[in-house]
Amino acid sequence: MSFRYEMRLSGEGGQGLVLAGKILAEAAAIYDDRNATQSQSYGPEARGGASKSEVIISDGEIDFPKAESLDLLLALTQEALDKYHDDLKPGGLLLVDADAVTRLPEGEWKVIQVPFIRIAREKIGRAIVANIVAVGVIVRLSGAVSVKAAEEAILARVPRGTEELNLEAFRTGLATAEEVAPTVG
Repeated sequence: MSFRYEMRLSGEGGQGLVLAGKILAEAAAIYDDRNATQSQSYGPEARGGASKSEVIISDGEIDFPKAESLDLLLALTQEALDKYHDDLKPGGLLLVDADAVTRLPEGEWKVIQVPFIRIAREKIGRAIVANIVAVGVIVRLSGAVSVKAAEEAILARVPRGTEELNLEAFRTGLATAEEVAPTVG
C-alpha cells in the first residue's frame, strides 16, 4: 500500500498558510522525492478573510488535487475550524490554535491544542512566524515530510534575510510537538 497524506491548513488571510502549504509540498516533492500537490483559496479580503491551503503528499499518482479525506487539519481560527472540520477523517489529527479556538467539534480524531501565535511572539519575538512554528509541529507529528526536507524548503521559500528567524520558528515547532504530543505521529 502506498503512502498518501492529505492536510488542510486553515485560518485567515495574512497568517501565511499558503506559504506553509507551499513549504510542505515542496519539501515532499523536491527534497523527499514524493508526489505532492498544493492548492489554496481565500476570501476576497487580502487580510482577515477565510484562507486555506491544501497539501496532498503521496508515493503514488495524485489524480485529484483537492483534499477530501483529511489526515490533518490545522485550524488557526474558530471560523476555519467550524468551516473545514467535516472533511477530517476518523483517526485524523485536529491541530488547533489553543488561544483562538474555543469550541471543539465532536468527532473521532486526535485533538492537539497549541498556542501557535503566542509561541511565535513569546519564544521567537515575532508573531508573523506562527505559520512556520505550525510547519514544525506538522512535520514532527505527521511524519509526512522529513525534517531535512522541510528545512531545505523553508530556506528556498522564505524572504531573504529571514532564513534564520524562520529556521528558529521551525525548530521551535518541532520541540513544541515533542512537548504536547510525544506519542502522536
